Amino acid sequence: MLALRLARGARPLVQLRRLLVAAASAGTGFLLLCTLGYAMGHPDASGGALLRLAWCVAPIAATVYFAVTVARTDPATKPRSGLSAVGLGPAKLSVLAAISTAVACTLGSMVALLVFLHLRGDLTGLPFDGAASELLAADQPLPVAAALTLLAVVPLTATAASAAVLRPRTAKPAKPDREQDEPARWYTRAAPGSPPSGLPWGIALLAAGLAVEGYASRSAGTSDLTLPGGLAGSPAGVLAGWALTAVGLALAGPGLTYLCGRVLQAARPGAMRLLAGRGLQEEARRIGRPLGVLCAVGSGAYAALTLYAGDRPAIGPLTTLGALLVAGCAVLTLVTVTIEAKHARADTTSALLQLGAPAAMLRGTAALRAGTLAVVIGPLTWVVAELAALPLAK
Repeated sequence: MLALRLARGARPLVQLRRLLVAAASAGTGFLLLCTLGYAMGHPDASGGALLRLAWCVAPIAATVYFAVTVARTDPATKPRSGLSAVGLGPAKLSVLAAISTAVACTLGSMVALLVFLHLRGDLTGLPFDGAASELLAADQPLPVAAALTLLAVVPLTATAASAAVLRPRTAKPAKPDREQDEPARWYTRAAPGSPPSGLPWGIALLAAGLAVEGYASRSAGTSDLTLPGGLAGSPAGVLAGWALTAVGLALAGPGLTYLCGRVLQAARPGAMRLLAGRGLQEEARRIGRPLGVLCAVGSGAYAALTLYAGDRPAIGPLTTLGALLVAGCAVLTLVTVTIEAKHARADTTSALLQLGAPAAMLRGTAALRAGTLAVVIGPLTWVVAELAALPLAK
């Protein structure tokens, strides 16, 4: 009940994020139910049903990642002295955040079930002149246990991931430092934290993925898979290599963001470049990973456009829904962490305004940060997308 009261009393923007999580969960749950409908309508094609279920992993991962990000940025999960006084410490707040995530995802799964039953004609008759009856196996009874099991995948996974990410961690005692005992003179810390350590691993996975794609594209087509939309003849090794490149981009995102901050501060920086560079370095871990994920999704979208260009099979509605879910969750995750970073800079921004900094300079600093990220990471994503799409286009 406390989790529901905190959810009901949240700001409209927080409520909108939770509704978006529910919408993403509904879309992913509908895809899983459509996979069940295909398996019911094609009992002899178990391999095709398993392949369709495997292609649902990407929307599931995107939805869970977005749900965890929303739970982490929820103001209700922030420790406060008033809540601690009544026994709601960090551990119980993380439990409340996990419960809120479970409620939002379960609501979306229930919406998916209602839409699925409506399209099957189990509620008010077949809509759209029965256009979806064959796809959803409307002439067969629905196995309730299997449907509920598939619908529980997203809520259970998102709840477990939120609880794991938000669990309180014991901080290591800091070493005594003489400089820390002196009174602070500036609004910000003297230097940003240590650089993220995932850049070498990200580059290694990126190179390994491209190498696997190039090698697999020359092999015989004995292990070809059917892509969503009915496109056959894609070697499994090529798809595995693209998955490695996507993971590599996600791991390299924080390191690339940190390097962008270093580039901005090179060669006698002014006030604007210094603020923008320090801001990127401080926010590298917060916005770098979602930015890397968005770059991976962008490279995958470019590869898909290259693959389906020309005389190719038409992309079906379920494929379009899955692509929109993955891309939408990636964009919304980046927007969510960007808003969180803006709120985290609120004290620094207020201090700068009190010191007499013009508001135009602060807006220019934000534009400089965004422009630097676009200039550095945009061409890199395009190059990776070109290299990743080259074996698939053969």
